[in-house]
Amino acid sequence: MRIVFLGAPGSGKGTQAQRLVERHGIPQISTGDLLRAHVREGTDLGRRAKAVMDAGQLVDDATILGMVRERLAQGDAARGYILDGFPRTIPQAEGLEKMLAEIGQPLDAVLLFEVDSGLLVKRISGRRTCETCGLVFNVHTAPPPSPPPCGGRCETPKLVQRPDDKEDTVAKRIEVYEAQTAPLVGFYEGKGQLRRVDADAPLATVTARVEAALGR
Repeated sequence: MRIVFLGAPGSGKGTQAQRLVERHGIPQISTGDLLRAHVREGTDLGRRAKAVMDAGQLVDDATILGMVRERLAQGDAARGYILDGFPRTIPQAEGLEKMLAEIGQPLDAVLLFEVDSGLLVKRISGRRTCETCGLVFNVHTAPPPSPPPCGGRCETPKLVQRPDDKEDTVAKRIEVYEAQTAPLVGFYEGKGQLRRVDADAPLATVTARVEAALGR
C-alpha cells in the first residue's frame, strides 16, 4: 500500500495517516520531519539543505527527493508507506514519479481529502501536537484522552500549538495550497490514481471512507 495523502491544510491528512500507521504497520513519511532529522544528524543531504536554508532559500526538490529515496529504502517501508504533505507541486510530483519508478515502488493511490473551505480555519487553529512524541490531536475533532494525553506514549506529554497553525497564518497557508498544490488534483486524476474522500465527517467515519477508498 503505497499512497500519497493530498488535501488542504486542516483537511485531516495527518490524523488519518496516524490511524493507517496503527492499523496497517506502514510508516507515515513527512518531508518536514525528514528535513529536520537530516539537519539535526548532519548528514550530507542535511548539510546541503542547511546551507540553502541559511541562505534564506527553499530547499531544492532534488535534495528533498534524495531524503525521500533514502527513507523508502528502510525496512519498515518495504510493505508500503504514506507520503503526507509531499509532493506539493507538479515538478515535485514528476520527480517523485520518476524516482519511484527507478526503485520499483510506484504509487498505488493518491487520496484527496475534501473539506469545505469554511471549516479549515477552525480545524487548523484547533490542532495541537505533543512536543515529546509528535502525536497530533485536535481540540475540536480529535481531542486527547485524559489521562494520559498520548495514550501512555509519553511520561511528560506537552501539547503545543505550532506557530503556523495560528489563525493569522492559516489564510496564507490555504492561499499557497490553492496556488501550488491544488493543481496536483488534475495531475493525478489524469493518471487514474486519484481517489476522493469526503473528510467533512466524524473521525471514525472518515477513517472508514479512507479504508473503502483503498479497497480495504
